[in-house]
Amino acid sequence: MSGVIKTGSTGLSFRLRNLTEADFDQVIDLQKRVYPDIPAFRGDHLQQHMRHFPQGQFVVDEGDRIIGTASSLVVLWDDYGLNHTWKSVTGEGTFSTHNMQGRTLYGAEVCVDPSIRKSGIGHLIYQARRRLCREMNLKRIIAAGRLPGYHNYANQMSAELYAQKVVWGDIYDPVLRFQIGEGFQYCGVIDGYLPTDADSLGNAALIVWLNPRYNPNKPTLTPPDIRSFR
Repeated sequence: MSGVIKTGSTGLSFRLRNLTEADFDQVIDLQKRVYPDIPAFRGDHLQQHMRHFPQGQFVVDEGDRIIGTASSLVVLWDDYGLNHTWKSVTGEGTFSTHNMQGRTLYGAEVCVDPSIRKSGIGHLIYQARRRLCREMNLKRIIAAGRLPGYHNYANQMSAELYAQKVVWGDIYDPVLRFQIGEGFQYCGVIDGYLPTDADSLGNAALIVWLNPRYNPNKPTLTPPDIRSFR
């Protein structure tokens, strides 16, 4: 993806583009800072992501600094469903499960530099995923989002009720509220999705965005390596 310069709400100028090998060290460092309790991708993981599906791997940079990253793959959703885990759907982080016969773009990870959140970086990443989904004639985007505020309520309610209260607007959770604002629908809670996620107590909210331009009579298309969008 060719980079497009954007200016966020804080006045910061940044660019979204596809991942390159030169980005690996910064991507891994960013993941470790954003999710200190969750093992980051290794360099060999990122190499496999680029081999399987380079068009689905994004970074956002501000000059020479990586300030956002996102990883995705295409899957046969019927093989997974509500009871899948992060390890099962991503091939334990290798993306060996990527399958171009699938109709679902699966969002495996998103990271944004915590020092500059609310600058529009997350929106740009989600916008790029929606564009990719449309270009490939995929039926939907599915992801399992963290519930980082749940540990504060775990002694009061189930993870399912917590997520429902977030959807209803009774509780604020930054991840699920952001995803709903990006047009995703909440589908339920996956227990044990990512056991190392202490804040979410291993739980995740299953979310979906349906592609309004999806044509079931056409195949999944391979996108060009270099694209631009607004």
